[in-house]
Amino acid sequence: MGMNIAEKILAAKSGKKHVEPGELVIADVDMVLANDITAPLAISEFKAAGATKVFDRTKISLVPDHFTPNKDIKSAEQAKILRNFADEQKLTHYYEQGQCGIEHALLPEKGVVVAGDLVIGADSHTCTYGALGAFATGVGSTDAAFAMMTGKAWFKIPQTIKFIYKGKLQKWVSAKDLILYTIGDIGVDGALYKAMEFAGPVIEKLSIEGRMTMSNMAIEAGGKVGITAPDDITVEFMKGRAEHNWKMFASDKDAKYEKVIEYDCSKIEPQVAFPHLPENTKPISKVGNIKIDQSVIGSCTNGRIEDLRVAAKIMKGNKVNSRVRCLIFPGTQMIYLQAIKEGIVETLVKAGCVFSPPTCGPCLGGHMGILAKGEVAIATTNRNFVGRMGSPESFVYLSSPAIAAASAIAGKILSPEEIK
Repeated sequence: MGMNIAEKILAAKSGKKHVEPGELVIADVDMVLANDITAPLAISEFKAAGATKVFDRTKISLVPDHFTPNKDIKSAEQAKILRNFADEQKLTHYYEQGQCGIEHALLPEKGVVVAGDLVIGADSHTCTYGALGAFATGVGSTDAAFAMMTGKAWFKIPQTIKFIYKGKLQKWVSAKDLILYTIGDIGVDGALYKAMEFAGPVIEKLSIEGRMTMSNMAIEAGGKVGITAPDDITVEFMKGRAEHNWKMFASDKDAKYEKVIEYDCSKIEPQVAFPHLPENTKPISKVGNIKIDQSVIGSCTNGRIEDLRVAAKIMKGNKVNSRVRCLIFPGTQMIYLQAIKEGIVETLVKAGCVFSPPTCGPCLGGHMGILAKGEVAIATTNRNFVGRMGSPESFVYLSSPAIAAASAIAGKILSPEEIK
C-alpha cells in the first residue's frame, strides 16, 4: 500500500521507509517556531532543563508578532525575552519590528519554510505552511523547548482526509470561502488530529496565497495539518527566496485515506461564519440584515497582497460607512510596501480605512481593534469564539476580504456584488 503526502514526509523525517496511521515516531524537524506569547515559556523550559545551546541556530525562528508593537510594559518584557535569547544563541531567524510581520505570512515570504519540510510551531496556525507541501503543525511551548534542544519531536501518524474541489468558482468566491464552506460541512472537530489534503482542479489553480488561507484554517476543523501537493505554482513561489533545498512529495495513487470528500465549487456562494464558531457558516444570500461596527481586513489568514488588492478594488471610489471602523493589517512589511507601490494604501486610506503595522493585534483580542460590549465585527481572521476579539459580549463574523470590504462600505454584512 502506498502513502499519502503527509505520511511520506513523516516517514522521511523519522528515517522510515513506510509508516501507518496511529504509529508513533520521533522525527527530525527542519524549523521550530515561536512568538512573543509562546517563546518565553519555551525559553524558560529550555533553561530549566539545563540546556545552554540550541541544536541548530539556523532552524529556530522567533517572531514577536502578537502584542507587538508592544502595547504595554508586560508585552515589552515578553518581547525582550525573545530578543535576549536570539542574541545569546545567535539565531539567524529573529525578526525585529522593522523587518517583522505576522509569523505565518513572514516565514514563507522569507523562504525559511519550503516544500518537504517538517515544521513545528508554538502557535496553532503553523499549519499554514502545508500550502507549500510541508508538514507543519502547532505544538505546545514545552514541545518547542524540547525541539530547540534536540531538533526532534514526536508524532502519531495521522489519518488523512482528502478533499477534492471541482467545478468553476462563482464570482467573488475565494479560498477563504472554500475553507469556511468545508468547515461548515464537517464541523470544527470534523478533522480532529487528521491531515487534511486539499486537491482537485480548483486547488491546482489557486495561488500560493490562496492555498495558505486554506491550510491556515485546517486547525479550525481540528486538523493536525492542512496540506497541498507542491507543483509548478509552488516552485515559482519558492524560487529566488528559498533558504535551503526543497523536496516535493506527492501522494501515491494507491495511498490510503480515511475518507475522500468531493465538492462542486460551482454551487458554493461566498460564505460568512456566524458567532461563535467557524462552523456556523451561511451563504451570503442567507445572511440577512446584520449591522456592523468594525471591519478587519488582514491577519495570517488574509493579510497578503492579493487580499489587499481585492479590498482596494471594492473600496475604490467608495467610502467606509461613517459608523464603521475599517482596520487594515498587512501581513508583513514587504506586503505593506508593495501595497504602497500599487496605490492600494492610498485607495484604502482615501476610503476611510486605517492601516496598522503588521501584527496579530485584534485577531486574538490583543490590541489595535478590541471590541466593546455589544459590538459586531466582520473579520478576515480565522476564529470567532466568545470574546476572541474583545468583550465576551461582542460578536465576530468571519468572511473573505471581499465581503469585509463591501460590509465596511454598507455598514452591514453585504455581498460585494451589491457595491456599485
